[in-house]
Amino acid sequence: MITTIDISMYPFNKEFKAPILGFIENIQKHKNIKVVPSSTSTIVQGQFVDVMQSIQETISQCHDEFDMAAYVLKIIPGYEALK
Repeated sequence: MITTIDISMYPFNKEFKAPILGFIENIQKHKNIKVVPSSTSTIVQGQFVDVMQSIQETISQCHDEFDMAAYVLKIIPGYEALK
C-alpha cells in the first residue's frame, strides 16, 4: 500500500540545523522511497513497509549521532501526495 508521511524533527539543542540536515541526508540514502524536504517538514512516500523502515532506521541513526529530538509524523496510508 502506498503511504505518504509528513515528518518534522525538533532537536533538543540550540544547534538544530545540523541534526535536521543530517536526518534529511540519511533518509535520502534509502531506496524505494521518495523524499521531498521543505522548510518545515519532509515528505516521505513509498510502500508502507519501506517508508516505516526508512524512518525507523533514520531516527535511530540520528539519535546516535545527534542525541535527543522530538518527531511529529502525519501518516496517510493509501495516499500518493507525490506523483
